[in-house]
Amino acid sequence: MLALRELVFDTAARSPDVGELQETLKWGEPAYVTAKSKSGSTVRMDWKARAPHQYAMYFHCQSGLVETFRTLFPKEFRFEGNRALVFALDEKVPKDALAFCIDAALTLHSRKKASVRRAQGAA
Repeated sequence: MLALRELVFDTAARSPDVGELQETLKWGEPAYVTAKSKSGSTVRMDWKARAPHQYAMYFHCQSGLVETFRTLFPKEFRFEGNRALVFALDEKVPKDALAFCIDAALTLHSRKKASVRRAQGAA
């Protein structure tokens, strides 16, 4: 999970739209929020005692992000419904694909706003 945390911060630092990332707890789980820029959706991660051989990265379930990830990366990840990417403790995490997913979450709102501006400019 520390490697995931590092990947979240590295990915955020590479994206000019994200800005400062706030690390907090939501539902007792490490969570990463774009509090100042409000550019994206919260990313969380956790290990659960009921599934001790795995951990997961969670995304807002109504954002459509996980459905997009499922389409783009059907073989790279295991999915939990429309909210999580699940990793076994002994598996190698596909860092490039996961960085893409993290960036998509942390820039979700800024991309939507940009899309609306483009649509308004075309009208």
